[in-house]
Amino acid sequence: MTLYTEEEIRVNERLSIRNGNFATVGISIVSNFSALYVLSALHANSQEVALLNALPALMAIIATWIGAVWMSSLASKKNFCVRASVVARAFYFILAFIPFVIHGAILTLVVVLLIALMNFPQSFATLSWQSLIGDLIPEQRRARFFGLRNRLTTIVGMLSTLIPGIILQLFPVTSIPPYQAFFTIAFLASIFEIYYLILHTERQANRPKRRLAFVLTPGMFLAFFRKSVYRKFLIGALLFNLGWQMAWPLFNIYQIKDAGATAIWVSLFTVANQLSQILTFTLWGKISTRLGNSITFGIACFGMAVSPVLTVLSTNLVYLVVLNLLTGMFVGGVTMLQFNHLLQVTSKAQRTAYIAHFNILLGLVGFIAPEIGVLFLSLFHMDGAMGIASVVRAAGGFFFIFVVANVGRKAKAALT
Repeated sequence: MTLYTEEEIRVNERLSIRNGNFATVGISIVSNFSALYVLSALHANSQEVALLNALPALMAIIATWIGAVWMSSLASKKNFCVRASVVARAFYFILAFIPFVIHGAILTLVVVLLIALMNFPQSFATLSWQSLIGDLIPEQRRARFFGLRNRLTTIVGMLSTLIPGIILQLFPVTSIPPYQAFFTIAFLASIFEIYYLILHTERQANRPKRRLAFVLTPGMFLAFFRKSVYRKFLIGALLFNLGWQMAWPLFNIYQIKDAGATAIWVSLFTVANQLSQILTFTLWGKISTRLGNSITFGIACFGMAVSPVLTVLSTNLVYLVVLNLLTGMFVGGVTMLQFNHLLQVTSKAQRTAYIAHFNILLGLVGFIAPEIGVLFLSLFHMDGAMGIASVVRAAGGFFFIFVVANVGRKAKAALT
């Protein structure tokens, strides 16, 4: 293993924080305002909103499968990450430029497809960055480093959501140029993001170029289901995520079309949700230590299960901000505990393969769920569709508390 000096580690940490801050500016602008852009400015229909949520997940599935193979043979993770990031961030400029050359109804579909395609190189960039930073930052420094980095990027993310929301409020909701301007700002921020990524110090071991060391074949993919503890976790997690993600396009449609949310309100929804997540991460860790990860995750799932049915009770925008503030703490619990649980039920030797396996299946759910949500919207209207999403989320929570937690207790008993 190639070792880094103390000075090189400190420099890499500073560069990674700067890289993360500039990356967050672009990601926050594009991800948080895409739905408002296609719904209000481009007049997207429900199916196009569903595709906006579904197609990026499909791109992530393909990229994760390929990346799990490709990453095992890389000589330089940094160079690969730089190239993938350059391609991904070029889509910001394309999104800003495309309204000059394409007009009318086709523009909406093109924008949705561009956002989906952007997630292909972005998934490569994320995979390679995670692997790279694991090499650059020693294990004993990671908790402090990631704690600081996540706090700073979260603050930057909130500002990058709130400020554009305030400025977009000054323009008509159907105006396209303001979005083009912010996509351009996202692209300019990405130049600094990639610059600081290039400056990272990566030492490459002197070894011959390897062939692909890991191939995720269909047979290997199916073999992962044989581990009972992982299989039970997988069933519960995918069930909950089905209910979670089928409501994503419904929330966008309800908040923007039904409640009439403008850019500033969309910003406030996001900031309120993120703020409560930050404030409750430590609390979820304490509850998990006391009750166990499975039961705590189930509680967080139940908390998120009430969000869809509570949302459709009112179109009052202040009410929706408060609701996002309250439900955000359960989102924080789910985000943290789901990954912790995945690590808990996988062996260290095969952890990377299991993570790829889980992410592929999660991406498949992410591709299917929004389409199911929009289908239920057409069949049962908004109240019925949101109610079904709540029931499915609650079923996932029930599964974790009464099935997965029980499996965990039996496994511990068998070891004693």
